[in-house]
Amino acid sequence: MEYKYNREDLKKTLAVLRDGGLILYPTDTIWGIGCDATNEEAVQKVFALKQREDAKSLLLLVETSGRLPSYVDKVPDVAWDLMEMSEKPVSIIYDHAKNLAPSVVAEDGSVGIRVCNEPFVRALLQQFKKPIVSTSANISGENAPAFFNEISEEIKTGVDYVVEYRQDDITKSFSSSIIKLGASGTVKVIRE
Repeated sequence: MEYKYNREDLKKTLAVLRDGGLILYPTDTIWGIGCDATNEEAVQKVFALKQREDAKSLLLLVETSGRLPSYVDKVPDVAWDLMEMSEKPVSIIYDHAKNLAPSVVAEDGSVGIRVCNEPFVRALLQQFKKPIVSTSANISGENAPAFFNEISEEIKTGVDYVVEYRQDDITKSFSSSIIKLGASGTVKVIRE
């Protein structure tokens, strides 16, 4: 089924992000909790809602690979190949994150970023012009919900805006692959 988002939904989501709020939104994988990845106060709200320690870094979404150099010092050549060849969404962990809220960056200075191909999210990111956090819509330690109707009321009421788009979508979705790229050219599969 082809889903069309409405501009009012997009506008409301954008306003919440710009105001430092939290959103609950569909991605190219599973539903996520999101915020402005450059706003430390907003990022702390995500950790509080998920009841998750902030020592664990968060994944970010951008709408195009052209945004990557704004947030990581060097994009290894193999990253371009991985993004192009991957048949499913792939999140890549890069060394030397920059221009982001401190809490989205791992203790070793790395950050996980995925180029998102979901139409609503791409439109949102194009207008927002900054990366957004994307973490599963669940309390830390609980199973990640596969569909909107599996998301707990605690999460739904804990965000500032719930995106209307694709709430009735029951297409089976899965988390992204996660690959860590080291500065020395090492490639490590974290999650297939």
